[in-house]
Amino acid sequence: MIETSRSWSTAFCVVSWIFWSNITILFNKWIIETAQFKFPVILPTWHLIFATLATQVLARTTTLLDGRKNLKLTPGLLFRTLGPIAVLNSGSLICSNMVYLYLSVPFSQMLKATGPVITLLTSWLWAVSTPSKTALINILILTASIAFTTTGELHFSWPGLGFQLAALAFDANRLILIQILLADDDPARSMDPLVSLYYYAPMCAAINAVVVWFTEWEAFSWEAVLQTGVGVLVLNAAGGFILNVVVFLLIRQTSGLTTTLVSIPKNILLVFAAVLIWDTPVTTRQVIGYAVALAALLNYSVGLGTIAHRVGGGIRGWIGMGGKGGITDGRERKGDGEAV
Repeated sequence: MIETSRSWSTAFCVVSWIFWSNITILFNKWIIETAQFKFPVILPTWHLIFATLATQVLARTTTLLDGRKNLKLTPGLLFRTLGPIAVLNSGSLICSNMVYLYLSVPFSQMLKATGPVITLLTSWLWAVSTPSKTALINILILTASIAFTTTGELHFSWPGLGFQLAALAFDANRLILIQILLADDDPARSMDPLVSLYYYAPMCAAINAVVVWFTEWEAFSWEAVLQTGVGVLVLNAAGGFILNVVVFLLIRQTSGLTTTLVSIPKNILLVFAAVLIWDTPVTTRQVIGYAVALAALLNYSVGLGTIAHRVGGGIRGWIGMGGKGGITDGRERKGDGEAV
C-alpha cells in the first residue's frame, strides 16, 4: 500500500512538472507576443520579485524552506560564490525571454536540444571534464541534426538564434561555475531548489533591475501593465513560482534518470501545444532533425541500454503489481531543478 501510494505521488509530481513547465513557457510567449507586452527583460524581473516575496512568506509560514537553517552562509561567502552564478542565471533568463520576440516556441524548443552539447564543450574549455571519443560522436550527431532542423525553419531569425544560443551558453557556464566555485562539502551546493530560489531570487532581481534601467525602462509605461492586465501578470508570476515548488517536490520523489526520460515527451508535448495555439508551421525536415536530436540526446544523457532496462522494468512493475514500482530508482542521483 505504501509503495502504491508513493507511485501515485511520483506520477502526480511528474505530471505536475510537465504541466507547469510547459504552461509557463506558453504563458510567457503569449504575454510577450499575443498580449503585446514587449518587455522581455522586465517580465523575468517581475517573476524574480514575486519569487523573492513568495519565498520570504513561505520561510515564515511553512517548513518548506527549513533547509536554509542548516546552511552556514556568511554574507561574504554568499556574494563571493553565489554572486557570479546569479549573474549568469540572470543572463540566461533575459536571453531566454528575448527569444520569444524572434522565434516560435517549437523552433526554440528544438534549438534547446543543443544545451548538453554547449554544456559539454564549456566543461572542456574550463577543463572540468576530459574529452572522449563517444562524447564527440554524440556532439557531432546532435549538432548536425539541429543544423538540419534549422534549415527547415520557415521563419528563421538570426537575432533569435543568437539569443537562444546565448541563453544556453549562460546556463552552461552557470552549471560549470557551480562545480568550480562550490566544493563538494560547500553548504551552498546542497541547497534544494526552493532554498536556492530564496537566495538567488533577490540577487537576480537586483541584477535584472540594472539591465532594465539601461534597456527597457525608458520605453516602459504602466499602460502596458494595464493593457496586459495586472491579474494576468500576477497569475503568470505565480505560475512560474509554482513550477519551482513542483521541481522541489519532483527532485524529492524521483531520480535524475526519470527526469531525463520524462523531459523528452514533455518537450514534444510543448511543441504540439505551440503548433495548435499559434498555428506554427513545422516542416518534415524539422520533425526528422528533431527526432534524431532527441534520440542522440537520450543516448548521450542516459544510454540506450539503460533506457530499455528501466522502461522495461517499469512496464513490468505496473502490469504485474498494479502500479507498484516504475522507472524511479532511489539509488539514482537526484536531477537538477529547472529554474524559471
